[in-house]
Amino acid sequence: MTNAIRYSAVSQACARCPARTFSMKSQRQALSAGSTRLATRLSTRVHVAAPMEIAEGERPVYEGGRKLANAPPFSLQDLRDSIPKECFERSALKSFAYLALDVAVVAALAFAAFTINNPLVWPLYWFAQGTMFWALFVVGHDCGHQSFSANKTLNDFVGNIVHSSIMVPYHGWRISHRTHHANHGHVENDESWHPVTKTMLEGMNKVARLGRLLFPFPLFAYPFYLLNRSPGKVGSHYDPKSDLFTDGEANMIRTSNAFQIGFVGLLAACTFALGPMAMFNLYFVPYWMFVVWLDVVTYLHHHGPSDPEEEVPWYRGEEWNYMRGGLSTIDRDYGIFNKIHHDIGTHVVHHLFPQIPHYNLCKATDSAKVVMGEYYREPEPSPGWFPSHLIAPLVRSFGRDHYVADQGDIVFYEKDPTIKLGGQ
Repeated sequence: MTNAIRYSAVSQACARCPARTFSMKSQRQALSAGSTRLATRLSTRVHVAAPMEIAEGERPVYEGGRKLANAPPFSLQDLRDSIPKECFERSALKSFAYLALDVAVVAALAFAAFTINNPLVWPLYWFAQGTMFWALFVVGHDCGHQSFSANKTLNDFVGNIVHSSIMVPYHGWRISHRTHHANHGHVENDESWHPVTKTMLEGMNKVARLGRLLFPFPLFAYPFYLLNRSPGKVGSHYDPKSDLFTDGEANMIRTSNAFQIGFVGLLAACTFALGPMAMFNLYFVPYWMFVVWLDVVTYLHHHGPSDPEEEVPWYRGEEWNYMRGGLSTIDRDYGIFNKIHHDIGTHVVHHLFPQIPHYNLCKATDSAKVVMGEYYREPEPSPGWFPSHLIAPLVRSFGRDHYVADQGDIVFYEKDPTIKLGGQ
């Protein structure tokens, strides 16, 4: 199948998804102009949602814990048609209401903790405020997907403010996250929590292994990912010249950097006015709590099914397409935190149709999972207000999901016996 034939399917799928796309004409222009950096970037995106043409006799049939690696009997359009149209409607008023509530809770928590200033209260504040920082991130996440409102300028302005307040470069994150959605489930082309290949693992130094594979250190990795990306990839979310971005996106990166600098100045002023210890308690510790939330939730989106026998497939080549990559993601029940962090655990439908606002994800999922059938993993219910049931799959995954084979269009994680929790 030629790229020209594939492109019609690519265009239809990407019209429903805010993934990075380029017209065939612009691709030819970029390639003929000899832009090596842009041509390389395009080569990782031309495959989005491309249909497969593999004879049935050539495709392996998986059973047991690997059965969801088999090609599904439905299409992306089938899923799209199953979701009520109102689920795709965006309301700026509703989005601002959620944002206003989050900001009010953040302010109230900070004021109460600063006023009480009791060593027994501070740990409770750290956890609660870190959780609210994570909620703010999710609002900015909707801005990045343009599901906050129908106005892109408004979305980007709100996104820059909200994400800067938690030390996230909005446009840098937004663009790399778009790459993640456009290539989810692809071994080499995915951007977030993509698997390490056997060759990559053998070449990783101890620091890289520590930060990527050895629990609990990866739960603090996000700021370092923003600076240097994941193992096997280069570039910074702060560098306008990074391979993450095109030349036309450089000014967006500079804009987000300016917002970041402005907020750092505000933190410095608050530190001068309130004192270093106050800011350590009010902001620094909650920030790291937010980082843990982000790393735990995003890791569990793509790893560690609740069933210990199940394995998540990763794809390459003709076996990968947009829908199969999205179906490899996992929904989770976070107990009382589901609504606090805006249903970010309802992730499968979000990955397939990221333009759906967070407040419509549950309804959309209820409709789409009828079509998905066994390809939808019902989330294991939380045993109570705290999602303690997620600790086991998180630890289990870090204990055995270490690398994938260098070859193969459908691969599964393998365990390196030399890597132990708390070990080397």
